Amino acid sequence: MSISDSARAEVLAQAFPYIERFKGKTVVVKYGGAAMVNEGIRTAVVEDLLFMSCVGIRTVLVHGGGPEIDGVLRRLGKEAQFIGGLRYTDGETMEVVQMVLAGKVNKDLVALIQRGGGQALGLCGADGGLLTALARTAGPDLGLVGDITKVETRVLAMALDSGFIPVIATIALGRTEDEVFYNVNADTAAAEIAVALGAEKLVLLTDVPGILRDPQDTATLIAELPRAEVPALVKAGIVSKGMIPKVECCARAVEGGVGRAHIIDGRLPHALLLEVFSDRGIGTMIV
Repeated sequence: MSISDSARAEVLAQAFPYIERFKGKTVVVKYGGAAMVNEGIRTAVVEDLLFMSCVGIRTVLVHGGGPEIDGVLRRLGKEAQFIGGLRYTDGETMEVVQMVLAGKVNKDLVALIQRGGGQALGLCGADGGLLTALARTAGPDLGLVGDITKVETRVLAMALDSGFIPVIATIALGRTEDEVFYNVNADTAAAEIAVALGAEKLVLLTDVPGILRDPQDTATLIAELPRAEVPALVKAGIVSKGMIPKVECCARAVEGGVGRAHIIDGRLPHALLLEVFSDRGIGTMIV
């Protein structure tokens, strides 16, 4: 069914105050999961990013690439391992992560934005010293998985000031020659980048509707979640597995000064526009 003229006008009228509100502000978007391997959704995400950039929002894209990494590992006869929702990364896996994220996935996204009429700059943590990390010391041993110790925003500021959309692969530079690169969780990296840039919003595009009190019932979506309630939801098991780092990084972003953090369903076409430019929004907002 086609949308009526009156409905089109209502949509535009509703979007206008949000365009004015966020013009000149920074929004960091993390893109990953199943939404990355669906061509139609990928195209819609890029269209949303281009629209946001065109109306003056300083847009930063941080991406994962888990399905692509898993696919290459399978072809190499190597099984992916996860502990607490995070990928265990040995030396061989790190080589695959670097090749897939900083190589294929990053440049594919840059090409999509360029072909759509935008300007994109593909980066990883080594470029301009963007991300520096040390090996994780807390929790289980995850191999070459790092915790970010520094975000150098100069290269991002230069790109944004010049009208580019930075597209960031979350591979961080180690601090010594023996620690050349670390695999960094993309949700965590997006949060740290959002804090460093003083972003207005952090938006995580995922493959779930948001935080559900009952994972089998979308009607139990938690639309707004105060940061202080996050530990109780983790303890109760409502937030579990791969959702834990997502929720924790949103909480970290809000604590660090980011205005709002959102977990939304990236499988929904134009989910970004619905979240940023509509009264109701979608998914879970952490405040």
